Amino acid sequence: MNLVLLHGLGANGRVWEAWPDAEYAPDLPGHGSAAALPSYTFAAMAAAIAADLPVRRDVVVLGHSLGGVIALELASGRYDVTVSRVVALGVKVSWTADDLARANALAQKPVAWFESRDEAAARFLRVSGLQGLVDPADAVVDHGLLEDDGRWRLALDPGTFGVGAPDMPALIAASQAEVVLARGERDPMNSDAELHALHDQVVTLPGLGHNAQVEDPTAVAALLR
Repeated sequence: MNLVLLHGLGANGRVWEAWPDAEYAPDLPGHGSAAALPSYTFAAMAAAIAADLPVRRDVVVLGHSLGGVIALELASGRYDVTVSRVVALGVKVSWTADDLARANALAQKPVAWFESRDEAAARFLRVSGLQGLVDPADAVVDHGLLEDDGRWRLALDPGTFGVGAPDMPALIAASQAEVVLARGERDPMNSDAELHALHDQVVTLPGLGHNAQVEDPTAVAALLR
């Protein structure tokens, strides 16, 4: 099995460093040290990930949130990558007009600068949903920040917020891989009913929230088997 781990919006590949099997965990475009894109679509982000994959056959992709959508896109067969299994964890599958308007507004905001690393780290943890789960001194936070002449900002390109809502029925239908939709029981971003309406392979992880892969890596890793 060639495992690829894809993080969620606002995080970066270092979020997977506690995983014993973190074979390949890249930064998504516009995150961490990955280059920004002129504009963000799921296809463009998947293409950027596919271009740098060290393996292209018998790939298993575990993606969290936005990474789960990119995982499904990679499984379409359009990127010269053979994906055998996708676990899409914590994907927001229902989007209202207000949700999209808020996301688009965030995408248009200029980069925010902070006078201290502590302030920037607090913003990174909020944006990535890792507040209370990750120490501000952790490597994933360092990788998510940039410093310039004593001021700090997130490495995240704000434009990533404008990627839009995924067409989950189409993505699942187009997948050439086995697909599992997973969620933490306490994840406010989705519900059991929403996932079951989309697909017949759904797993709910008891007691876990949106970042279940950080809260209990062992429980999430079991989904790969």
